[in-house]
Amino acid sequence: MTVRTRFAPSPTGYLHVGGARTALFSWLYARKHGGKFILRIEDTDLERSTAESVNAILEGMTWLGLEYDEGPFYQTQRFPRYQEVITQLLNEGKAYRCNCSKERLEKLREEQMARKDKPRYDGHCRHLNVDPHEPHVVRFVNPQDGVVHIDDMVRGKVTIQNSELDDLIIRRSDGSPTYNLSVVVDDLDMAITHVIRGDDHLNNTPRQINILRALGAEPPRYGHVPMILGDDGARLSKRHGAVSVMQYREEGYLPEALLNYLVRLGWSHGDQEVFSLDEMIELFDITDVNKAASAFNTDKLLWLNQHYIKTDEPARIAHLLSPHMGELDIDPSEGADLVDVVRAQQERAKTLVEMAEISAFFYKDFTEFDPDAAKKNLRPVAEEPLRKVRDALEALPEWTPEAIHQTIQDTADAMELKMGKVAQPLRVAVTGRAASPGIDVTLHLTGKAACLRRIDMALDYIRRRAAD
Repeated sequence: MTVRTRFAPSPTGYLHVGGARTALFSWLYARKHGGKFILRIEDTDLERSTAESVNAILEGMTWLGLEYDEGPFYQTQRFPRYQEVITQLLNEGKAYRCNCSKERLEKLREEQMARKDKPRYDGHCRHLNVDPHEPHVVRFVNPQDGVVHIDDMVRGKVTIQNSELDDLIIRRSDGSPTYNLSVVVDDLDMAITHVIRGDDHLNNTPRQINILRALGAEPPRYGHVPMILGDDGARLSKRHGAVSVMQYREEGYLPEALLNYLVRLGWSHGDQEVFSLDEMIELFDITDVNKAASAFNTDKLLWLNQHYIKTDEPARIAHLLSPHMGELDIDPSEGADLVDVVRAQQERAKTLVEMAEISAFFYKDFTEFDPDAAKKNLRPVAEEPLRKVRDALEALPEWTPEAIHQTIQDTADAMELKMGKVAQPLRVAVTGRAASPGIDVTLHLTGKAACLRRIDMALDYIRRRAAD
């Protein structure tokens, strides 16, 4: 048997992290077992589904690197097939037309609630001959006796009494198929062998199994993954911060960091925290996923992101960093080589946004110094060391890190100062802040003209400050 899994989002919004984790688990299961991963867009909700949401889902999948082997398939393009199956069920007596009014159904629900019964349809139209030309829905004839056994890959054995289920609607009064019908037909036609999805779908599973069996099909194996919670124990939502996959890209996260973090939400392999994609495929097993919900921890994600920024190839980080530089109105081709900048900053940033912000000074002048850094380092006592090192730097025939370092050291020695008494005011003068990579690398990448120009600005700042 060839393993075939699917990810089937509804295009009513962005690709959120819960959906991305489900997609990852399904993708890993298929890859581990030499199977196929299918992408299906469940767009039957015509009022809420949008092309923008479809694009957001596809963009998110591409950014994460979760390539699909078949699809994307769109349910709206399969309506004739759903109607064919509905007609088959009607002809076989496994479905029936129902013309119960909204008022009758509301009254039925109220009576059941008053008796503290579980609200459900009472089968009123099951044996009636409803005219197909009058307004109606089509309901599935759910078995009234027996049980549905689910051998869930995450939750274990789950048993549902058929008496707890009612005759669900499979075609609405407007002729459109419902979710449970279209999902069943798709899983059947696409030969899906394993369905990995959120546990909010667990209530649908026995209904879908009964429809599949009514069609003479063997149901796939199911695995229902628990939800993701925020740090406060509530279901993850926008108020906890970013929940859209693409928002994480905008905030400067690497796709491999997010994938690594998501795979660890509810699954573990000993004490290992960092997993390459190959290791995920080799080690991940859906049966090892916890039954309990997992809490999202942004600090852990940041730690992983910093790890990947530190250890990835500088050229790749530069490629991913470039758009974030553009957000700061910086053209990285005009100035220091961005790969060299990444090498200098890899140990210093947790996100690409942070790396862009602390690297902006390499490419453009700033208008003011960090107040705390200036107050501490750009004092009158720093004026003479800054002026002397500026003149020495201007006289350098070659602008190399080695020559810059030696010039700063010579200036400090000549003035009988410690290196830091020259280097730190110089750092603040050139970068506008108290922290940067090594002073020789910082000045080299900033460029001679910009360094001299900014030192002059710092000297003017010191003189104005002394005059106040």
